[in-house]
Amino acid sequence: MGQAGTRMDFEWSYTEEPHASRRKEILSKYPEIKELMGPDPQLKWKVTFLVLFQIVTLFWIREFSWPALLISAYLVGGVINHALNLAIHEISHNLAFGHSHPLLNRALGMFANLPIGVPVSISFKKYHILHHRYQGDRELDVDIPTEFEGKWFASTGMKFLWLILQPAFYSIRPLLLLPLPVTGLELINILVQVVFDGLVLYLFGWKALLYLFSGTLLAMGVHPVAGHFISEHFVFDEKFETYSYYGILNLLTLNVGYHVEHHDFPYIAGSKLPLNYARRIHRRCFS
Repeated sequence: MGQAGTRMDFEWSYTEEPHASRRKEILSKYPEIKELMGPDPQLKWKVTFLVLFQIVTLFWIREFSWPALLISAYLVGGVINHALNLAIHEISHNLAFGHSHPLLNRALGMFANLPIGVPVSISFKKYHILHHRYQGDRELDVDIPTEFEGKWFASTGMKFLWLILQPAFYSIRPLLLLPLPVTGLELINILVQVVFDGLVLYLFGWKALLYLFSGTLLAMGVHPVAGHFISEHFVFDEKFETYSYYGILNLLTLNVGYHVEHHDFPYIAGSKLPLNYARRIHRRCFS
């Protein structure tokens, strides 16, 4: 189905996860970068605005025709839900209230989760920690595609199909490859989400609920804001396994494009990663 890909296997590396050693090297040369570490005090307000915006728009969305609803979900609602997903990513690193307030971070994550439609916040944190700690490990890093995905979706057409199915792969892959015990906070996350979805259905009807769900799914597949799923860790240069994107879409995605910088310093908020001297430090060390 379409032109075959030029690579039929993964690029295997047997060295240590690179970012821990990079972090030590950068801090030894430029200890002032520690000044950037710590929570983003604006993150909770950004999340609150986006969640309330999504809820308020449901008053109008429930009256839309189905074509208008799906177009709006792709162009507006999906972009906002994707931003909320990336806020959950920031919150998973305790970047809303700091490491000393873990439950406040988890609560804000559940709040950010509401318009997304499915409970992901607590489970995401559990697996995302492993992604940082064991980046590229085919058994412990479930953020990267499996060998089956890489070999089965090898042609151009099949890769496009994989992009369409990306939300399913991203959600199901952890459960199949690395099932972890369900925690009490995950059960609370599920309960809170089910109650919210029920309220949306009761107050606004099926169209409103499907608008939230469809926005989440559409913006994780063939969508500009979902490009970071590919750009972050898909190998384009065999010397590197993490890549950064510095374009305008960072304005909509909480600077997730600064991904090399994020893996080097997970406790620097996305809002601080574009600061000029932080980027200069990376250029000096690893140009």
